[in-house]
Amino acid sequence: MSAWSHLPNAAHIDRVIESSNSYPEVWNVAYDSAWDAAWDAAWDAAWDAARDAAYTAARNAAWNAAWNAAWNAVLAFIAYDDAANYLAMPSDQLKAWAILSENPAAILLLPVVIAYERISEWELA
Repeated sequence: MSAWSHLPNAAHIDRVIESSNSYPEVWNVAYDSAWDAAWDAAWDAAWDAARDAAYTAARNAAWNAAWNAAWNAVLAFIAYDDAANYLAMPSDQLKAWAILSENPAAILLLPVVIAYERISEWELA
């Protein structure tokens, strides 16, 4: 049982952590690809909303580019109960939505969607 198992998005948090550990190179690329998508504005809002809960859940995690992408997704899943809805959007559509809406959850989940798309392509190849 994890520290976040009581949260509505617990399954998504577990999936992000497992995926980032299994495919760190994909997550590195996804993180870099999503960085410019209105990052600064979303980071401030999401960090303030989720910092305390996310710190407890992830304080023992390693810090690298892959983990940063996963960490940001965990923040979104903790702070925004409806964040999982963005996982159904293709990355190009989510990027446009994140920029237009300035929704922190959309911006934080962009690397997740990019990583999941690349992992799917990689596994099909």
